[in-house]
Amino acid sequence: MIGELLVAGLDAVAPANPLRGLVSDAGYIASVADEIDGPVLLVGHSYGGAVITVAGALAANILGLAYIAGFAIDEGESALNVSSGFPETLLSAALRPASYPDADGEPTTELYIDREAFPKVFAADLPLLTATAAAASQRPIAAAALEEKSPSAAWKSLPSWYVVATADRIVHPDAQRFMAKRAGAHTVELEGSHAIARSQPALIAGQIRTAAGAVRRPTVTSNR
Repeated sequence: MIGELLVAGLDAVAPANPLRGLVSDAGYIASVADEIDGPVLLVGHSYGGAVITVAGALAANILGLAYIAGFAIDEGESALNVSSGFPETLLSAALRPASYPDADGEPTTELYIDREAFPKVFAADLPLLTATAAAASQRPIAAAALEEKSPSAAWKSLPSWYVVATADRIVHPDAQRFMAKRAGAHTVELEGSHAIARSQPALIAGQIRTAAGAVRRPTVTSNR
């Protein structure tokens, strides 16, 4: 997808999402945006949607938000909160805990998707070898990050766009539709798994180009 954006003339940047805590992750992404000389469209996939929801209020040059099957959460809401009111997906059964030391050396929990289940749960529309490789390279997320409540919701003051992945087995499509409608987002629905940005990069890049054009051709900061 990054290649598609670059070919289209957009300056796309994809910083690594720390995946350690919602507020701290958002602060980092906002700091990346703040270093860019020009308007920025934040793009968030999955948990990255929650991150851009918070980060969007932290840097003055962020002019829009684009969600790709992402968590467009509200103030006082967490990714887990918004998912609880919709049919359960395959995610919870596929999550596996692991322990890692926090900044004080205390053990805390991070989560990853079972590698055998990953192709079916996360990337059913990718070739098996590609999905298996993605499972091996996945970056676990701190459990606390999914539980942390948002202090703000930038979609209340910024224009937003949303791509609903209709075959998503991670974030239920109905939950995506709810968040998109609540945010007043310009919404399209595409047939695809949670890995839709990987399986249909041209289509997703096209939606991002549309959003970017509406906010004056910004640099695109994509994270997940």
